[in-house]
Amino acid sequence: MKVKKNLETLGNEQSEVLSEHIVKGMQEKKARDIVLLDLRGVKQAVADFFVICTGNSDTQIDAIADSVEEQVYKDLGENPWHKEGKQNREWILIDYVDVVAHVFRKNKREHFAMEELWGDAKITYIDNES
Repeated sequence: MKVKKNLETLGNEQSEVLSEHIVKGMQEKKARDIVLLDLRGVKQAVADFFVICTGNSDTQIDAIADSVEEQVYKDLGENPWHKEGKQNREWILIDYVDVVAHVFRKNKREHFAMEELWGDAKITYIDNES
């Protein structure tokens, strides 16, 4: 039996656990180039983690974003604090306060270069699941 974890009881680990479930939601819909930016050591960072991925089409970008929300709610019972970009489907942002998920279309991801913008962050590249 799978037990739902409540983020509030996890203390310091909560943003790490949330990040893992966001990655799982992205992998569920075959997101590409998933990157985890650990911003906890970056002065004046807006969150603990950014989880970034790329989708190949409007449909896939939408499906990845939905999968992230469904996965996090199913496993942790958490809804996003804020989300935007669902209409244009070029960059969907899903904000869980301590962790922010970014689902990009490839050209938008290259344009905004989040990994370079937050160059002081610890970067973890997540292998694409087959």
